[in-house]
Amino acid sequence: MVVLSGCGPAAQDATTDDSSDASADADASTEAATLGDGTTLRVGMEAAYAPYNWQVSEASEYTIPIENVSGAYADGYDVQVAKMIAEALGMEPVAVKLDFAGLIDALNNGQIDIVCAGMSVDPDRAQSADFSDSYIDDDIVMITTQDSPYAGATTFADLAGASVMGQAATMYDTVIDQIPDINHMTPGETVPIVVESLASGTSDVITYSMLSVPKLLETYPNFVELEMEDKFEGSVMPDNAAIAKGQDAILEQINEVINAIPEDERQQMWNDCMDRQPA
Repeated sequence: MVVLSGCGPAAQDATTDDSSDASADADASTEAATLGDGTTLRVGMEAAYAPYNWQVSEASEYTIPIENVSGAYADGYDVQVAKMIAEALGMEPVAVKLDFAGLIDALNNGQIDIVCAGMSVDPDRAQSADFSDSYIDDDIVMITTQDSPYAGATTFADLAGASVMGQAATMYDTVIDQIPDINHMTPGETVPIVVESLASGTSDVITYSMLSVPKLLETYPNFVELEMEDKFEGSVMPDNAAIAKGQDAILEQINEVINAIPEDERQQMWNDCMDRQPA
């Protein structure tokens, strides 16, 4: 009995300590669920990568202010998603315009709270920041003309002899090396140059953004997308938000926002951004 009596208070003290610890953990969790100052969501982006994000001089229902550029605003697909995230967190979004290469460092030194910038998670970046689920996935497809001898191609082998062009210094050019026995043309410096090469007959086939195909076919009714059985390897390009590590509760909230956006709404948002982006 004495032993049991002696154990009783000790157990009660332990319970009290556990309650205190649990309360402290709850308070810490509440703090952890606040991003930045909890009021202004500073969104890092280039504001120069349409249709993901770009800079404009007038405010609209689609824009947010650029904090570090006087009189400027950001628009784009990333901006629309950032606005949704900010609303869910009860915060007001502002863009912070930075070089793409400096975004993760800016995140970790507290200059920004979140990156929404057409950025895809990769092993190196994942070591320095936590990434959300993708809020849109792009891929690389191929386009030709309706009267092209390659219009019926379904395999890479069917493209033998074709002159194929992509955009310089991007994956749209490098994936062409995966197609055997073709003429890998000197890449175009910009997307319009690549598109014009097909329209003029300089190229037989071009690589292009899967998400942007509907608008391209509206503009060029004689273009067709190749229905390929062969797929490029490593060509899927997710768009992930990034936050500083150790904020699991916030990351969960962000993913809830992202996963609640239906696929058709994502495509419509993209199409609308394609319509609004600078020429």
